[in-house]
Amino acid sequence: MKHAGSLFFVLTGIWLVWSGHFNPLLIGFGLASVLLVLVIVGRMGIADHEGAPIEVLPRALTYAPWLLLEIAKANIDVVRVVLSPKMPISPSLFECDSTQKSDLGRTMYANSITLTPGTVTVEVREGRFKVHALTNAAADGVKSGEMDRRVTGVEGQA
Repeated sequence: MKHAGSLFFVLTGIWLVWSGHFNPLLIGFGLASVLLVLVIVGRMGIADHEGAPIEVLPRALTYAPWLLLEIAKANIDVVRVVLSPKMPISPSLFECDSTQKSDLGRTMYANSITLTPGTVTVEVREGRFKVHALTNAAADGVKSGEMDRRVTGVEGQA
């Protein structure tokens, strides 16, 4: 039930921000559509801890600034490589361990790798990811395990 409640507030907030309409009639239609979605989600049985992970939110808010900084640093590295006359790329395909226990955690980790320029998650298997890296430095960044550790912390397993 708490997940349905959190989903209600999230969907209502998203609807209000995206619609930009604040007159009573349209707010009523928005609330009706959110309630209809909640009824459908409830009947489908998909309002679970991964569909509305409210317990992860505080830890995710501390992870987001770190990830944004890593994305910015990786952007600078990729720009240097691309603008260099010698194009010092050293593409590699390697596997790394994933310590996350839930689908949500593994998805966050795979997406974090892919969001970081110079790396792409190519394949996800239970406990292992196949990653393509543009340079050795990008590969070393994933292999260091720092991102894996932080995502596991967001998941609540660390």
